[in-house]
Amino acid sequence: MSPVIDQAVRAGLITSDAQVQDMTAVLSYRRDDPLAIRICFPPRASLAGSDVAWVFGRDLLAQGLDGPAGEGDVHVRPFGDDLTVLEFHASVGTAMVRMETPDLRRFLQRSYLLVPAGSEGSHWDVDAELAALLRQA
Repeated sequence: MSPVIDQAVRAGLITSDAQVQDMTAVLSYRRDDPLAIRICFPPRASLAGSDVAWVFGRDLLAQGLDGPAGEGDVHVRPFGDDLTVLEFHASVGTAMVRMETPDLRRFLQRSYLLVPAGSEGSHWDVDAELAALLRQA
């Protein structure tokens, strides 16, 4: 099994006038970074016209599928039976994106097959992460 999961998902960027711009986003999960999920949006989702990527906790996504979750830059909450809304807060504003809940659940299930919940610590190379941080300093 590959140590990386990439899954394209349909996303709807909710605009300030309550319209929805449909697009494809890519969810990513890596065995060597077992606590994090990455999501990348295409350039048209950005004010700067470039790809936009966010990183947040796998647990946050899992919790947000069943009820409101998040206190920082990323919030996740159910929106009806089949949609989930992700809110991304940045200094330039807030972006709200809706996604189909079954797609998110399928992605999470695939991530749990790669790294079961509760075993993240055994897949994280703390020494390598520390060495990488020190190289950047």
